[in-house]
Amino acid sequence: MIIIALDVSSVAEARSLVAALGDEADFYKVGLELYAVGGMDFVRELKAQGKRVFLDLKLYDISEQVKRAVAAISSSGVDFLTIHAVKQVMRAAVEGRSGSLELLAVTVLTSFDENDIRDEGYALTLAEVVERRVGHAMEAGVDGIVCSSLEVARVRAMTGPKMTLVIPGVRSAGKSTGDQKRVATPADAVANGADYLVVGRQVTRAENPRAELLKILDEIAEHANTD
Repeated sequence: MIIIALDVSSVAEARSLVAALGDEADFYKVGLELYAVGGMDFVRELKAQGKRVFLDLKLYDISEQVKRAVAAISSSGVDFLTIHAVKQVMRAAVEGRSGSLELLAVTVLTSFDENDIRDEGYALTLAEVVERRVGHAMEAGVDGIVCSSLEVARVRAMTGPKMTLVIPGVRSAGKSTGDQKRVATPADAVANGADYLVVGRQVTRAENPRAELLKILDEIAEHANTD
């Protein structure tokens, strides 16, 4: 399943992309930039069109604030919501959740690499940090994990089939990786256990977004047929 990242600076641009993709895409990510200009009004607009919404806010605050924010978001019909994989944050989010909202714990941002982890003062490797946070997420009772495609196979081995794995930072072979440091192809990410792939610039900045999305879907299907 592909989630299209609406990482754009205006609601008008987001609407244009949704219209251009039509029925080929039914799941969209609303991140900080679009949320800052469109807020929950645009989220509700997408839901009214029958679209699924991944609200990527990466919540990280004191427990009461997280709990209350998650409770409010739960009532909006949002499908996925991200929180940081910190014990206190995850426990508060689980307490505030209701309805069908799925909470996704973010392990390590895909724009981070080993050097960034060392700069933050961790004695662990990046992979070890991811594994520790996945363990905490499972204990907290969240619904899924956001991790790099390079770690998805190990994370799937830890969680088994019960948790939803959402993978950002995927790019088809030959495409620019932009500011992402830990990437893989869509086909490889699915083969390694991903449930959802978040795809942004490769589609949203393409001359023909719909055609680019169809190419990615064909790439995944072709890879699956050769296994």
